[in-house]
Amino acid sequence: MSARGPVFAEPWHAQLFALTVHLNEAGHFDWPDWAQAFGATLKRHGLSQDLDGGDDYFNAWLDTLEEFLGARGLAGAGELRRMKAAWEAAWLRTPHGAPVQL
Repeated sequence: MSARGPVFAEPWHAQLFALTVHLNEAGHFDWPDWAQAFGATLKRHGLSQDLDGGDDYFNAWLDTLEEFLGARGLAGAGELRRMKAAWEAAWLRTPHGAPVQL
């Protein structure tokens, strides 16, 4: 942690970023393609305010990643829905302050 505080406001922000970097490094997409798609997602979301890395920014990031996974045949819509449902169920049954586990 730096003197300014953590780089990511929430653990899921860091996890989502790390997953995206991993998929890029594994050759599933090029970073310039990602940047262009993410910019289009931000524009589509109508985010005209200064982004500070909060939930609005990372929800747009997640939307972009889901689109990338689908477009590249890495995860279909049904698979993504099942995974989201599993995470939501795990989150709801996890006691406050405990790590969420699938």
